[in-house]
Amino acid sequence: MDLATECYRATSGFPASETYGLTSQIRRSASSIPANIAEGHGRKLTGPFVQFLRIAQGSLKELETHLMLASRLSFLEENRLQDLLQAAEEIGKMIRSMIRRLQEKSA
Repeated sequence: MDLATECYRATSGFPASETYGLTSQIRRSASSIPANIAEGHGRKLTGPFVQFLRIAQGSLKELETHLMLASRLSFLEENRLQDLLQAAEEIGKMIRSMIRRLQEKSA
């Protein structure tokens, strides 16, 4: 949720012409990460939870790509990009760890 919040803040200064483009893509991919984790957890079964965690991983990679593009287009300052990518990396580690533990538990 924190990463999604920071992505909303980071995109608030993007050009109006990007409202339905890059701004929307960043916000949607960022909010998709915690939403998929929550939905998977709500299924109460390990298999579906792992599948939703994998979807969250995909959204995380999509977000990273959009953030790098925003930086290349000079919509996002380098230091802000690095902070967001660092947070994304930490979240990716947590998701991978959760997947491993769930798979070990169900094996």
